[in-house]
Amino acid sequence: MTKENAIKLFQDQRVRVEWDNDQEKWYFSIVDVISVLTKSVNPQAYWRKLKERLKKEGNETVTNCHGLKMKAIDGKMRMTDVVDTEQLLRFIQSIPSPNAEHFKVWLAKVGYERIEETEDPEKAFDRAMETYLKKGYSKNWINQRLKSIEVRKELTDEWNIKGVKKGLEYAILTDEITKAWTDMTTRDYKDLKNLKKENLRDNMTNLELVLSMLAEASTTEISKEKNPETFEENKQVARKGGSVANAARKQLEKNTGKKVISPLNAKELGKRLDNNNEK
Repeated sequence: MTKENAIKLFQDQRVRVEWDNDQEKWYFSIVDVISVLTKSVNPQAYWRKLKERLKKEGNETVTNCHGLKMKAIDGKMRMTDVVDTEQLLRFIQSIPSPNAEHFKVWLAKVGYERIEETEDPEKAFDRAMETYLKKGYSKNWINQRLKSIEVRKELTDEWNIKGVKKGLEYAILTDEITKAWTDMTTRDYKDLKNLKKENLRDNMTNLELVLSMLAEASTTEISKEKNPETFEENKQVARKGGSVANAARKQLEKNTGKKVISPLNAKELGKRLDNNNEK
């Protein structure tokens, strides 16, 4: 398993963090987070008591957390309990500390917004527009991105009809589409753009987005016509859909003499735009 070590600052205090490239997840040292939020003189003891309480409450998150070796204060690699982001947020809800309160308020707000979006999906698009604008994306790019979300939803609806399971099977089919139109896996594509957990589409150029949409829209249409019955047949349809965009990409590259697949991510694309505006 390839991992990249990192130290994250959490309210000006160090929290040990480790990136799992295979799982595409950040793992946090739970005792470090407890130390920051509770100011406990013995975060290990605090964690043991919290873990016991949560187990009695039937909290499955405690059972699912595991240990990793991380560098301790003395510089030695020692085993410590770690949690991913979802587990971390769940644990924060269980910590009775004023320092954790703003996280709990934020989680309540996010939960309320999700309920609103379920009742009125248009609100999800409005919030997405606001978020992208705050991040500095152009309105033209945002419109393309929102359209790509619509195209993706049509594809996943089609997969759902065909009995494809959410999660791993969705990821496998998405990877098949990506490989078919880019000639690289989704992970390789993200590595090219120096991405970890970030959304790949949020780091695409307009052209990359358009071709990604073409690949997924083509997959949807082919699936409707071919009516795949097995997962293997769905994989074949995904490859065919991706190959439509692959042909378009190669034809465009032939006529322009430029590569469509860009190594630039959102930050680098933003800097390039800023530099052009300064000239």
